[in-house]
Amino acid sequence: MGDFSEAWARTLADYERHLCEERDLSEHTIRAYLTDLASLAEHATLLHVADPADLTIRTLRSWLANLQTRGRARTTMARRSTAARVFTAWLERTGRATRDAGALLAAPKAHRTLPPALNQADMRGVVEAIVESIEEDSPTGLRDLAIIEMLWATGVRVGELVGADIDDLDPSRRVLRVLGKGSKERMVPYGVPAADALTAWLERGRPALAVAGSGPALFLGARGGRIDARVVRRIVHERVAAVPDAPDVGPHGLRHTAATHLLEGGADLRSVQELLGHASMGTTQIYTHVSADRLRAAFTQAHPRA
Repeated sequence: MGDFSEAWARTLADYERHLCEERDLSEHTIRAYLTDLASLAEHATLLHVADPADLTIRTLRSWLANLQTRGRARTTMARRSTAARVFTAWLERTGRATRDAGALLAAPKAHRTLPPALNQADMRGVVEAIVESIEEDSPTGLRDLAIIEMLWATGVRVGELVGADIDDLDPSRRVLRVLGKGSKERMVPYGVPAADALTAWLERGRPALAVAGSGPALFLGARGGRIDARVVRRIVHERVAAVPDAPDVGPHGLRHTAATHLLEGGADLRSVQELLGHASMGTTQIYTHVSADRLRAAFTQAHPRA
C-alpha cells in the first residue's frame, strides 16, 4: 500500500474493514480515507513512528504542515485533518492506542452529513419488488426480504444483524436482542410485516440453506454459514436498485431511513436514541435535520403564506 511498517499496514487493513462493515461507507469515501492515512503513515515512518499507537499531536501537525508547504488546497487539508482525527479516535476506542493523539488537532468544523434516506413509498417499492421476485419459496429471496424488513423495522447496524442468532429472537414480544458497540446489549422491537418475513425465512428458507456447520446464526449465506456483512451490503444495494429513481443506499442508509421514519411519525429523540443504540443524544439529533428539511419542503408546498 505504501512505504511504511507492517504495524501500519495491519492497522490500516483493520480500519478499512471497520469503514466498510460498520460504517458502510462508499468505496469512493473509503478509498479517500485510506489514501489520506497512507500519506500519514509514510510521513510518520520518516519520523520513526513505526506503530500507529505511538502517534502524537506533534507528528500529526508535522504531517499537515508538510502538506501545506506543498500547496495543498484548504479543502484537502480540512479533509485530511478530519480523516486523521477520526482515525486516532478509533485507535483509542478500540484499544489500539492509549490516547487519542488527534483530539487537539485543530480543523474546520465539519458539517455532519447523512446518506440519503428512502421515503416510505420507496421502501414499500423495495419490499414489493422482492415479494414479486420470489419464486417457489426461494430461500435467498425469503432471506433477503427478512433482512430488508428487519433493517427497516429496527434500524440496527449491519454488524448487529449478521451477528444475531435465532435464540436472540423473542417472537412472542416481537423483539430482537443485539450486541452493539462496546459490547452493549439492547432489545429492539419489530412489527408484524418483519415478523411475517422472519417466520417465512425460518420455516421455509433457512432449512434449505442450513448445513451441519450453520450453528445458531439467524441469517445464512449461500453456502450455509453465517452471512457476511459485505453480502448484506450487496443485497441491499441490489434490492434498492430495483426501485426506479430511489437513491442508492446500503444497510447504513436503511438505518437512517428507519430513524427518519420514526421521527416523521412522531417518535421522540430519546426513544430513537435507545432504538439505534447511540451513546450520545447528540448523535441522534443529526436525524432531526433530515426531518426538518422534509417539513420545510411540505410547508413551502402547502402553506398559503409560504
